[in-house]
Amino acid sequence: MVSPKTPAVLLAAFALLLAGSPAAADTAGPGGGRLTPGAVDAYLNGYLESSPLPGAAVAVTRGTEVVHVAGYGTDSGGEPMGADTPMGVASVSKAFTALAVMQLVEDGEVGLDDPVAELLPEFATADPRGADITVRQLLTQTSGMSDTAFREKSEPAPVDLAGAVARLSEADLVARPGTEEHYHNPNYHVAARMVEVVSGLPFGEFLERRTFGPLGMDDTVTVDTVDEVFDAGVATGHIGVLGHAVPVAEPGSYVNGAGGMVTTAADMSRWLVAQNNGGEGANGARILSEEGLAATHTPLGGVGPGERKGLGWDVGDTPAGSPMVSHGGIQFTYTAHQALLPESGYGIAVMANTGLGSADASALLYGLVALADGDVPASPAAPVLLGVDAVLAALTVLACYLAYRGVRGAGAWAAAARRRCRWRTALRLVPGLAVIAAAAVPHRLTATLAQGRDLTWLQSLHTAPTAVVLLVAAALAFAAVYAARAVRLVRPRGDDG
Repeated sequence: MVSPKTPAVLLAAFALLLAGSPAAADTAGPGGGRLTPGAVDAYLNGYLESSPLPGAAVAVTRGTEVVHVAGYGTDSGGEPMGADTPMGVASVSKAFTALAVMQLVEDGEVGLDDPVAELLPEFATADPRGADITVRQLLTQTSGMSDTAFREKSEPAPVDLAGAVARLSEADLVARPGTEEHYHNPNYHVAARMVEVVSGLPFGEFLERRTFGPLGMDDTVTVDTVDEVFDAGVATGHIGVLGHAVPVAEPGSYVNGAGGMVTTAADMSRWLVAQNNGGEGANGARILSEEGLAATHTPLGGVGPGERKGLGWDVGDTPAGSPMVSHGGIQFTYTAHQALLPESGYGIAVMANTGLGSADASALLYGLVALADGDVPASPAAPVLLGVDAVLAALTVLACYLAYRGVRGAGAWAAAARRRCRWRTALRLVPGLAVIAAAAVPHRLTATLAQGRDLTWLQSLHTAPTAVVLLVAAALAFAAVYAARAVRLVRPRGDDG
């Protein structure tokens, strides 16, 4: 999962734009950049000291060289993070899936403009236009499939890629393939299943044979479900609550192909070298031709859907205006982000053990990108997020107090209501009923701020816990007051005292 604009993420981004305090050592590196091991250490340690983030792992490469690989802070069990600490990378996995497809393209088994249904006959949607979806459209999120037409996370999770594709038989399309861009994880479930069927190998085995093994990524695997991410050695992640990182279980979902990779900073450094070296690893192993790799980093272009979408990558610029090829990965208790800077030759990967609501991996990545560009990283957004949490917590307390007063004053309200027109009394119920209804569907409200992305109720709680708690507290407060008033209203008039 990547790119949803939740309120917490928007606030974090706003704070990053406003803040400008230096957070790293001003040590010049080759080519004018400041992304040296000392600068990376100073920046990461400073960030952890001034935010609730417990731990992170970072890989920095330049050309064929590994500049720095390290872990910082601790995991949820108190163990120190290191270069070999297993971490989930969520949608960073999409770049690996796209590369696997390109390997089959170079094998002559797949064409990027082939209809997916011809390569994967089991793929079908409820909309007949699904038969026209091409491989390229899957990889650039322009297939016409969308969370608004198929609520991927709300649907029961399948157990494997075949099941993930089979459930799309109930999916509609929101647009003709190629005419709109919608970020939708099932695009990559389908792509990964296509790799399985065309190659005759399980997806994880294909990646091991063609990418992980050749590059020496010995601690990297891809799995089917979120539960299996943690079974693979990843420690429990965290959500941010009132300035503290609280370890909680990740809500269940299906992730293979779109977000199922578990890896380490050391292994990500090997991947980044191959990405910046035309598909050849530091050990001389080639996973893709130079032309094939360049194709994954090249956007569709033009003006229209997917214009900045590569194959498993987003193509754009750094805040300083340098070209950047990147992709983020977000789950509800952990996040990741990777970037390639073609002009300077840097590759950067960050993995953090906090989730979507904190946006730490992206904040860290952009801080390191600023260093690479010779700029000053922004300060962490933690103080802003803490302030927002504190206000929401205070409002929650206020809601409880007002509920107490409302219940105590139910008799007086009932006496006054008997003197009013009934429609006026009914009209006064509307605000409370609206809050009660909203508390039942905060995930649907969040979707309106997240470009239609699907969430479950529990996932919305993980994303913005204090906001959801306030909403629930307010709903319960209204419900208690309305119940007390209803009881008083039906009692004999003399009992209203």
